[in-house]
Amino acid sequence: MTGAKMDRVELLRAARRVADFASTQGVPSTYSVRRSTYDHAGALLADAVLQAGLSYRTVVWPRVGRILKEFPQADRVSALICVIRNGRTEALLDWQHPTKVARFESLVDFLHASEVDTIEDIRRVLKTDTFCADLLLLKGVGLKTIDYMSCLVGIESIAVDRHIRTFAAKAGVDRDEYSFLKNAFCFAADLLSISRREFDAWVWSREANKQSAQLNLAF
Repeated sequence: MTGAKMDRVELLRAARRVADFASTQGVPSTYSVRRSTYDHAGALLADAVLQAGLSYRTVVWPRVGRILKEFPQADRVSALICVIRNGRTEALLDWQHPTKVARFESLVDFLHASEVDTIEDIRRVLKTDTFCADLLLLKGVGLKTIDYMSCLVGIESIAVDRHIRTFAAKAGVDRDEYSFLKNAFCFAADLLSISRREFDAWVWSREANKQSAQLNLAF
């Protein structure tokens, strides 16, 4: 068996393990898409930049919700350029640490230079390999960031984070390469007849809730 065939067989076996394990954990056999998508560029980019390493429920989502409520006009990249030029990035994000502020501004600048303005524009370019390859050159942007943003604008994908990795290990998958796990979970969702981005959200919610319960017990 060639290396390529062997990898594909291993990938399909991993997908089956993930799908079977998900079935034992209560994932519905059919699952209509309920995961929301953004139509506000400021909220989308803030979510994508802030989420790494922070509590989504207590830190990220309250800030994203505030942006949607208090900065409705910041729904395009062109409007975010004005926010940056006016020195209002920290106020928009409600965040002072320079690293994430700089990453947000860098991402906005990159999109603006690429003539990307609306959510529809973002959705379109995230489907192109050339744009994603260029996006990966930005400091702090990785494959997970791109897949995460893709999910948030309605593109079917899996963002491989610690929750996906934990779920994979529980399912008996011992590979940890990003692309392998992404494809395994994508194929698992297909086997389950579930939207890939919805499966991503289900795994995240399940593992995050388990972790939260464990932390509560620890205290």
